[in-house]
Amino acid sequence: MNFILKNLKLSALALIICLGFTACDEEDDFQFTDDVTVTPDPTDDVVEANTIVDFADENGFSSLVAALEAANLTATLDGDTEYTVFAPTDEAFAAFLTANGFASLGDVPTDVLELILLNHVQAGSILSTDLSTGYITSSAEAGPDGENVSLFINTEGGVTINGVSTVTSADNIVDNGVVHAVDAVIGLPDVTTFATADPTFSILVQALTREDDYNYVAADGTGILQTSGDSPAPFTVFAPTDDAFVALLDELGMAGLDDIPADLLAKVLNYHVVTDANVVAGDLTDAMEVTTFESGTFTIYLGENVTIVDENDRSTTIIVTDVQATNGVIHAIDRVLLPEDDAFTPDNSIADFTANSENYSSLFAALRAADLFSVLDGDTEYTVFAPDNDAFAAFLSDMGFASLDEVPEDVLEQVLLNHVQAGSITAGDLQTGYYTSSSTAGPDGENLSLYVNTDGGVTLNGVSTVTTADVMVDNGVIHAVDAVIGLPNVVTFALADPTFSILVDALTREDSYTFVDILSSPDTNTPFTVFAPTNAAFGDLLTDLELNALADLDADVLSEVLSYHVVTEANATSGTLTDGMTITTFQGEDVTINVGDNVTVTDVGGRTATVVLADVQGTNGVIHAIDMVLLPTLDD
Repeated sequence: MNFILKNLKLSALALIICLGFTACDEEDDFQFTDDVTVTPDPTDDVVEANTIVDFADENGFSSLVAALEAANLTATLDGDTEYTVFAPTDEAFAAFLTANGFASLGDVPTDVLELILLNHVQAGSILSTDLSTGYITSSAEAGPDGENVSLFINTEGGVTINGVSTVTSADNIVDNGVVHAVDAVIGLPDVTTFATADPTFSILVQALTREDDYNYVAADGTGILQTSGDSPAPFTVFAPTDDAFVALLDELGMAGLDDIPADLLAKVLNYHVVTDANVVAGDLTDAMEVTTFESGTFTIYLGENVTIVDENDRSTTIIVTDVQATNGVIHAIDRVLLPEDDAFTPDNSIADFTANSENYSSLFAALRAADLFSVLDGDTEYTVFAPDNDAFAAFLSDMGFASLDEVPEDVLEQVLLNHVQAGSITAGDLQTGYYTSSSTAGPDGENLSLYVNTDGGVTLNGVSTVTTADVMVDNGVIHAVDAVIGLPNVVTFALADPTFSILVDALTREDSYTFVDILSSPDTNTPFTVFAPTNAAFGDLLTDLELNALADLDADVLSEVLSYHVVTEANATSGTLTDGMTITTFQGEDVTINVGDNVTVTDVGGRTATVVLADVQGTNGVIHAIDMVLLPTLDD
């Protein structure tokens, strides 16, 4: 009708023009004397509408147009509200009908068809450049309780939706939004749809399908997690990412999923599934206890992040929430949850403690460098005095090393072993006295001694204090300390052990004395055997000599006496001493050893001292504590 009217108007206009020209011919002097106002016809410049429905109708999407009409959605997408539509081609609809056993669109239930179509619709106009890999919400209210289901968008190498439908023609702008043509109908997703579509869950999919007798996912859609409508659906799935699985394998010391026994892997997978519940993030409450498909439990805590604590007290964080499917919801987590099971109890060895404790990263690095990590990661029980990072930094600075890499590996190994005791020794078991370390840095490979002082805490070799005691681990106990326990020489023990405080006073009394320097030497006249008088022994000497204090003893005489207690170039442990053995001292005269119920040392004057503590082993010699000061031949 408009077309006819337009043609009539054009004919009339032509006639008027012709008449005008005729009039001009007849009256050449004719001139316009009045202004003429021409009112345009309002229908001349009308722009036709181009909605989503118009686009589909005019660009070969006949199946989509028919489907919209059948589902009563034409008016929705033909109005003013803006939408983004992923528009399946006719070929896509044909493939969908065949795959689902429908002869035609008329066979698809209207309510199902409506939800499928709405699964292709997003609110607002979204260009392809606005899309990024991740989850968006479709307009289909197909969740178990009418929730809008999710769509997974993958923009790697194009745009793919739910792993099944690819955009073939993007950004077709229309009056009420944008249309992206796709090559497949985006079916209503179940929870397995997102697991298979999202590459973040590739290892989870491998786990779910590893065994033929697993029935989580089936090609014909009959897997447990593909169940819809009836119990055990709906599901709430806490889905570990690939990184979470990699971390678990590392935690368990396994190379791959195949190292996990099938029944135990199934138990772990079941532990991540809650049945008969579509638990969205808004349903979670603090300290909520959740019973899983495996019949185990875990606890959810709300805070800055939502965390889950499993039956092994391991904490997991939810990193993506509310991936909604027709038969349940997925929450992505950053750590695999483990049910209570001996086979899956994570190792918590001494080595693991260093690996997982940020403040002990230097100790971890040192153990790796010295090839001792595996020793402390095994089943044998040890007690370790563990220096923190600050302690290592101070040690390196004091020793003139810029980094751990500069410490010779053999030295580093012995220093570390000096912090290790065989067996599990709690702080309550420690007593003041000497223990044997695992370091074999003695002159002939002997194990070094470690002096423990429990007066007012626990101090080791006089230089390192326990700051945190009794950290129990699978293969022993850890005591955190504030300083590295360096390799001790004989002077170390004299300084550390208050039993020898008067001996130290004697060795350092005169500025001219060089005993400390000599006895600290790693090579000159070494190794040493020191018969070290106790404080009580010095007290008895002063009484015998009728002196009030050590200062009353002549300096030269004191020097002779001290030298008489040192044997050079011999690490004479108690096992090497024999009855009647004579030993020449640093002073030049001999002492005689007698071995019986006790080991005794007799000086040149016939005074006999008893060894009250044997074999305090340093790097440059050994100490035997004696209960009497030995006296050489002294000038009157």
